[in-house]
Formats: sequence, C-alpha cells, structure tokens
Amino acid sequence: MSPGETRPAPGDRRARLPVFVYGTLRPGGRHHTRLLRGRTDHEEPARLPGATLYEGPGFPYAVEEPGGEVHGHLIAPRAADYGELLAGLDALEGYTPGEPATFYERCARDVLRADGRAVRAWVYFAAEPVARGLRATGTRVPGGRWPPERAERGGSARG
Repeated sequence: MSPGETRPAPGDRRARLPVFVYGTLRPGGRHHTRLLRGRTDHEEPARLPGATLYEGPGFPYAVEEPGGEVHGHLIAPRAADYGELLAGLDALEGYTPGEPATFYERCARDVLRADGRAVRAWVYFAAEPVARGLRATGTRVPGGRWPPERAERGGSARG
C-alpha cells in the first residue's frame, strides 16, 4: 500500500465507499448495463488526480502518476446491492484481495466531484507489474478520457 491508502476489511461498514469508474463501467459502457444499471443510488462525473490512463486490449488501465488526471464517474451502489456489486466488480477486474497475481488492485483514493469537492472512493488501478510495463511501453490515453478519440474516418471516435 502507498502512503495515505486505506483498505478497510470487506465486511467493514466503513468500506462502503462509492466506486470511481473510468472505462467500460461508465454509463454507456459495455459493462455498465450488466453490472451497474439499476443497482446504484447515484452516478456523477468525477476526476481522479494523480493518475494516468493507458490503453489496454479493449479497456483502459489507470496508473498512479503525479500530474496526471483520469476522467470518469463516481458510482454510489445501493446499500442492498453493495456487497454483491463490489464482488462482481472485483471479478470483472480480476481482483482478489490479498492475491499477488492480479491485473488490478482496488484502492481507496480521493476523487474530485464536478464542484471540486473530494470524496474517498474505491479505484481499480493497474497492479504494479502491469503498471511497470505500461509506464515503459504503454500507450497513454490523451486527456485521460475513455474511449480515446481517434482521428480515423473523418475524426470519428471509436470504442
């Protein structure tokens, strides 16, 4: 864990943080409908400072890097669905708490709402071995927004 990071135990009521999503889980993304639609109390645009977005194979990775910013949404799961929803997100991201061989890590970080207020939220970051590779040879997503804009076929966006 890095300085300032908190990881409450899964059953701890303090662990009921909102979740910051930045890729295929955003409203309109291919996994939002299956995992989140109808199971949240609130969804709002938000920003994650201190991170950079990298392209993955059809999905992005957030990597902690000073000076970067990732744009996404803050999702507040309904209390009745919280445990099941978080377990579903962990499964989608290939994250198992305490397991060293994982693609993502779920960490508590401060996320900024549209009005600039900070709120603590769960964020899925690329696990360190993945992050090292992305920093060395990965493709950054310009502007920290997924899907990235493409200058293909007259400037239309893909994704």
